[in-house]
Amino acid sequence: MQVHVKDLQHWQDNEDFTNLINEFKSLPALYRHALNDLENKIDVIKTEWQVRDGFSPIEHVKCRIKEPKSILQKMERKGFEFNLENMEQHIHDIAGMRIVCAFVKDIYRLVDHLSTREDIRVLEIKDYIAHPKPNGYQSLHLIVAIPLVLLEGTRWVKAEIQLRTLAMDFWASMEHILYYKFDKQLPSHVAEELKDAARAADELDQKMLRLRHEILELAEGESPAGGQV
Repeated sequence: MQVHVKDLQHWQDNEDFTNLINEFKSLPALYRHALNDLENKIDVIKTEWQVRDGFSPIEHVKCRIKEPKSILQKMERKGFEFNLENMEQHIHDIAGMRIVCAFVKDIYRLVDHLSTREDIRVLEIKDYIAHPKPNGYQSLHLIVAIPLVLLEGTRWVKAEIQLRTLAMDFWASMEHILYYKFDKQLPSHVAEELKDAARAADELDQKMLRLRHEILELAEGESPAGGQV
């Protein structure tokens, strides 16, 4: 059965449509399990780095499951018919995770690690750090797949991971607030100020990375008693 989101109200009494809706409602639990599994994997990575290196490059992690209304609206915007196959194939951010790191270097370090794991498939990388969006937005987006062992066998569930530094995350939060405050139409001077702020955030990231490098070099040059090696 082919159903467009804009036509959903006409299918309320249709049995096939009712079955489709029931399946649709059950999917968030599946994505939630996959997201929980992914969060556990990231937590293990964070702990291992903390033990091995004395610090973790991961500052904090935030997860969310996309609301059904948002999923339907996105399918409509993309021009997809409302069915589970289209949703699973083309809507990759139903399960979403944001990982905030201290430095850009840490983001690439984490991506390199995730790309080598057998229990995570990295399907797509969009690097908005190397190539920022025109409005100044910086982040690194991954589409990954997580294996869930179900009664019918193993099923790989997609999730989106956004990786940012603390400065990038602060900028993105402010941009989001302004974007909706001005009803998605930012005045030109505000848009320019945001671009300037994005450049300042990037400069701050680079400066703090240089400081960390200098501090680590100084620490390595000292003996446990405080003298020079």
